[in-house]
Amino acid sequence: MKKVAITGNIGSGKSWVCELWKQRLGIPVYDSDRAAKQMYFKPEIRKELMQRFGAEIYLSDTELDRKRIADMIFHDEQAQRDLEGILYPALFVDFEHWKANQTAEYVLFESALVFEKRLERRFDAVVMVSASENTRLRRAMARDHCDEPTVRARMAKQWPEEGKRLLADYVIWHENDDEDAALLEQIKKLHNIF
Repeated sequence: MKKVAITGNIGSGKSWVCELWKQRLGIPVYDSDRAAKQMYFKPEIRKELMQRFGAEIYLSDTELDRKRIADMIFHDEQAQRDLEGILYPALFVDFEHWKANQTAEYVLFESALVFEKRLERRFDAVVMVSASENTRLRRAMARDHCDEPTVRARMAKQWPEEGKRLLADYVIWHENDDEDAALLEQIKKLHNIF
């Protein structure tokens, strides 16, 4: 079974592309962001994280202090590497278990940071969902109810669109929010390849 990564910078519309892929073509999508959030509460992961970062990163048995974690990893690259070193191996074990229960000819792995985290070698292909900076900015501000400087700060943490498009095996252009038909045509072309 082929493994295809779907990536895209903030506001690119990659989640909508994945949703269309799943709804219209029945291809399973592994949402790595959602899965990673669940990893924090697996007993063995929780134990490791508390040893490294302290028990105060957990507000309760079911709630993280996300602001504390974000502040730690934003200001301390080693803390970010340590966090990823604990979460990512568990995430890929979970992905492989999930994949083993799928019956499609290929599966999608949705992640914004495929290239930044050097994950591309784990997949048979990488699809980049792309849009202009203005479109991505507008979408992210509307979705997250935040201002332009906040979104631009997040954008600055990701690699530039142009470089990621060059690294990707395929690019889906998702500029127009109202054109699902055109978007679906791009998806179907890739579906036939995979």
